[in-house]
Amino acid sequence: MEIIINSENEMCGTHTYEHVVQYYETDAMQIVHHSNYIRWMEEVRLDFLAKVGLAYDDMEAHGVIIPVLSASCEYRQATRYGETVKIMAKIERFDGLRFFVSYRIVGEDGTLRATGNTSHCFLNKDMKPVNVRKAAPPIYEYFKKFK
Repeated sequence: MEIIINSENEMCGTHTYEHVVQYYETDAMQIVHHSNYIRWMEEVRLDFLAKVGLAYDDMEAHGVIIPVLSASCEYRQATRYGETVKIMAKIERFDGLRFFVSYRIVGEDGTLRATGNTSHCFLNKDMKPVNVRKAAPPIYEYFKKFK
């Protein structure tokens, strides 16, 4: 299996994803439970990577996994059942082994609902750090512009 970067999306370090809040994501007051914001960050991140040609299953097929090293979220305003939120992800930095992503979650009324950050590293299936420059050059070529 070959990794091919989508040239239309290659240069963009940001991605926006829409999510409709489901009932199961809310508490008894129909307000989104705080844990779901972290899940939404994963949704936008994986959608983003897939759109640029770095689908997670393709990376795994090349022996590269990208676990979460850290995740943080600052909650600004409640989000409720049935709302559509825009989740924006931006690759902030890449240091050759790790990459860092920031997030903004905005309600359909334009209000900022939450911000967050995650960090990730590149490992092989044995959970050892992998040199993506050597092991998966297309992955390195995409991320190196964020150094």
